[in-house]
Order: sequence, then structure tokens, then C-alpha cells
Amino acid sequence: MTRHDEVLVLIRRIIRAADLRSKQLGKETGLTAPQLLILRSIGDSRNTTMSQVAQNISLSQATVTSIVDRLEKKSLVARIRDSVDKRRIYLVLTDEGKEVLAGAPRPLQELFTSRFDNLPEWEQYLILASLAKVADMMDATDIDASPLLAVGSVT
Repeated sequence: MTRHDEVLVLIRRIIRAADLRSKQLGKETGLTAPQLLILRSIGDSRNTTMSQVAQNISLSQATVTSIVDRLEKKSLVARIRDSVDKRRIYLVLTDEGKEVLAGAPRPLQELFTSRFDNLPEWEQYLILASLAKVADMMDATDIDASPLLAVGSVT
């Protein structure tokens, strides 16, 4: 096998890993990876807002709003209006949302992040530079993307 074929196989394995984890999440929780990340973000903080969640997981506020709407329909998230400033709305997990989150597997990016953060700094830069070059070679430099390892549409 040529080196470029080896690189393409590795890229395909990464894509496949994201696809398999997304399917596993869907099967076990009925949620997509972005929905689970939003649940985790809400569960990890107290009195969080839509914009704070969007910032925490690097998605647009419009995308987060759309996903939260779906989570609210599933009774996993509730919107609570601030008692002092009625314009301010907080997101909280419902009891059902807490149960789903407690039993959910970790998203692939969380596993990646913990392993990546344990690498020496020089190795992190090497991986970053290599992947930036691959993205450039695949004309993917200008494609807008969030740090979600999920296959398909975020919304």
C-alpha cells in the first residue's frame, strides 16, 4: 500500500469511528452527539444560558437554540425565566435529562480530548500541524466546523 493510501485509510478510520460512536449514542440514548454535548454542558453548570452553552461547545446560538428546542420537547431540558430580570432565561436539566445523562456513554470528542491533553506539548503541535496540512490538501481549510466528532448535520 502506498503512503497516500495509508493516510486515506487512516482518515476513513477516523470518519468511521465518529460514525460508529454517533450510532452507538443514538441507540443507547436516543440522542445525537450534539444533543448529548448540550445536555452535558447544561448539567455541568448552574444557571447557564443559551449563549453560554453555545460558547462552551463552540456552536452558534441559533444551532444550540434549535437543539435545545428538541431536547425540551423530549422533556430533558427546561427553560427557567430569571425571577429578577425576566429577559434572562436559564437552561436546566429535568430529572429525566439527568437520568439520560447519567447513563450516556462519553462522546468521542471527550475521549479524544482527555487523551490528547495527556500528550506532550510537542506531540500536540505535531498532530495539529499535520492535520492542518491534511485539511489544506483536501481543500477543507475554509469549511466552517465545530469541534464535534459527529457524522451528519449538527441540527
